[in-house]
Amino acid sequence: MQVKPSLKDKIKDAQDKDPYLQKMKTKVQEGKNDQFVIQNDGTLLNGKRMCVPNVEELKTEIMHEAHHAPYAMHPGSTKMYRDLRPYYWWPTMKKDVAEFVAKCLTCQQVKAEHQAPAGKLHPLSIPEWKWEKITMDFVIGLPRTFRKHDAVWVICDRLTKSAHFLPIRQNDSLDKLAELYVLEIVRLHGIPTSIVSDRDPRFTSHFWGSLHKALGTKLHFSTVFHPQTDGQSERTIQTFEDMMRACVIEFRGNWDDHLPLIEFAYNNSFHSSIGMAPYEALYGRKCRSPICWDIEGLRQLEGPELVQETVDKIQTVKQCLKAAQDRQKSYVDKHRREMEYEVGKKVFLRVSPWRGILRFGKKGKLSPRYIGPYEILERVGPLAYRLALPVELSQIHDVFHVSMLRRYRSDPSHILRNRK
Repeated sequence: MQVKPSLKDKIKDAQDKDPYLQKMKTKVQEGKNDQFVIQNDGTLLNGKRMCVPNVEELKTEIMHEAHHAPYAMHPGSTKMYRDLRPYYWWPTMKKDVAEFVAKCLTCQQVKAEHQAPAGKLHPLSIPEWKWEKITMDFVIGLPRTFRKHDAVWVICDRLTKSAHFLPIRQNDSLDKLAELYVLEIVRLHGIPTSIVSDRDPRFTSHFWGSLHKALGTKLHFSTVFHPQTDGQSERTIQTFEDMMRACVIEFRGNWDDHLPLIEFAYNNSFHSSIGMAPYEALYGRKCRSPICWDIEGLRQLEGPELVQETVDKIQTVKQCLKAAQDRQKSYVDKHRREMEYEVGKKVFLRVSPWRGILRFGKKGKLSPRYIGPYEILERVGPLAYRLALPVELSQIHDVFHVSMLRRYRSDPSHILRNRK
């Protein structure tokens, strides 16, 4: 027995009452329109896309399912439109989806406004294959759940953009994190050749470095307090947090109960930088969900054809990533200028981006935006500098991105003031 989705039956029945679609059917039957197709059961398609009648309740039901369902997790208008586009068509679909998302109360409460990143952009090299080079980061400070989870470990593949969201406890030992890493990442994807991470103590500890060295992994660190250097995981975390907030608002309960569906929703939704969903880049095609099924059924692929299709997908992903990087770099560099400092000179250090500036002994809106000045000890790469920090800042990593620095202009009164 084959069970058809009830939504498809509703659309088919409503097509018979839509004057415009009935007109299209007549033209197809008369051979005057080759864009539309009539299936054996009488359903009208635009290519392979099901034609949705001009019935507001029906269009709203489709968009509501694609946006509010637990497996969707409130995608943005572009993601949602690209997810629905292969399966449905109506004349004003793109505009309707944009208006639907814009009016969503949950999205208005949780979605961040994206702005161009600061500083000159130096994109990371594009990986050659899936899960070869990855990024890692932590989302901490979450409400403690029944299972005592209060953080999420975000691990992303830099090529396919696929990600795993692993619930953890902030006080988990390094041994436990290492076991989880082997269980959830090595088990599924093997050992990566490169990792980009922030300067979290978990990554900088001797044990963590020794573990990855033994595994043959090169651990690359982003410069401290400059998450744009690790833009992959930072952008993924922002999307994840949006989904998490929407999930908690709509479905209540412990957030870790919804984590598997949040991970599915993220990986199965269109990703603009690769031109497809992460699952499509990883597996060769998207995973099926209640809102997205293949009308004609899954096509059987022979072994060589399947391999070639997978290889072609990866080539497409690489081309899309290169194009996205070029666009991002062109846009960012157009609005930024190069800034270089000489070793031995002094600079101020910006503290305003940090929420935890208590560690600098400064807090509140009236605190200084910059502290210092501190001497530049050396240049680290094209955009970072190592500073001579005082003893009270010994717990802070001493390498900073150029955007965190401001040139210090010396004056004799500075010395006199310090003496007082």
